[in-house]
Amino acid sequence: MSQHRMVAMLATITLTLLFVACSSDPSPVSEGEAVSPEKETDSVRPGVDATNAFYYYADVEAAWSFYTEILGLQTVADYGFAKILRVAPASYLTLVDAKRGMHSAAEPKTVTLALVTDEVEGWYEYLTEAGVPMRAEFQPAIGRPHVGFVAIDPEGYFLEFERFEPHEENEHLLPALERLWPLYPDPNVNSSRPAELGIRATILWLYYRDTSAANRFYTEIFGAVPIVDQGWAWAYQASPSGFLGIVDGERGLHQATDDKGVTVSLVVDDVDAWFEYMKGAAGFQLRSEEVGDESGHVRVFVGYDPEGYFLEWDTFLDVEGNEELLRQLRRE
Repeated sequence: MSQHRMVAMLATITLTLLFVACSSDPSPVSEGEAVSPEKETDSVRPGVDATNAFYYYADVEAAWSFYTEILGLQTVADYGFAKILRVAPASYLTLVDAKRGMHSAAEPKTVTLALVTDEVEGWYEYLTEAGVPMRAEFQPAIGRPHVGFVAIDPEGYFLEFERFEPHEENEHLLPALERLWPLYPDPNVNSSRPAELGIRATILWLYYRDTSAANRFYTEIFGAVPIVDQGWAWAYQASPSGFLGIVDGERGLHQATDDKGVTVSLVVDDVDAWFEYMKGAAGFQLRSEEVGDESGHVRVFVGYDPEGYFLEWDTFLDVEGNEELLRQLRRE
């Protein structure tokens, strides 16, 4: 318990400084670099433009239809075997044909993508009418720090639609969320999603046996303590709208597993700087010893976090096929 109190105290100091630094920026989406509470800036931590997650499918075309036609997400890059969708202002999801991906469709889907929205009730009504399966019936309760429900995508990935309420547990998260404009469905997308249903941010929840080790690792990677501390689940702000969550596998929606059917991606402007930064990082193992090229569209390197989640850093190149994605990343 004393460790949690210390984390909470450091969170208050770090995030107060961050909010003050950002308060003069009139933009609804802004980034700030928080300084790690555990070490001096002996090397420069590169920035993160957006978060992304790779999900792996036996039938990627059917999954694509679900995410575009039902969820109303915009496709910002389509490489055939992989399709990148924009979920929130700086949050993406990539659907991958498992025959060509780093994971198989049969691996445990030990991940939950939370779609943070103000319109939880509207989403539940819409998705149930659309026939989307639910993990359980939506039963909101007054006074809880968050309300939501879990839907299930065509191949079993969990999608949590969640709203964070005014509560001491969310005192640092809510100001960060309020700085974001929700992303509403693109009118050019052929979707049945009602125009008033927005997505403000995402949290990619991951499940661990040793949450202390996972928190030490991600505190160092992101240079800040968690923005949310629930005692058994923590969330870090990786990009303006992209959060990464650490969950105790004994208490979460999933148990911790050895294999995991997901790759966590950070979209960055300088993949080479991140490669140098991550080399030798405690708890991190490189999958390859150099930065690679994927189909001429992206420069990339991949490694493993302390419990084997694949972590990927991506810099998308200014080439044909990436035009819309780069436009979104640059906020043109």
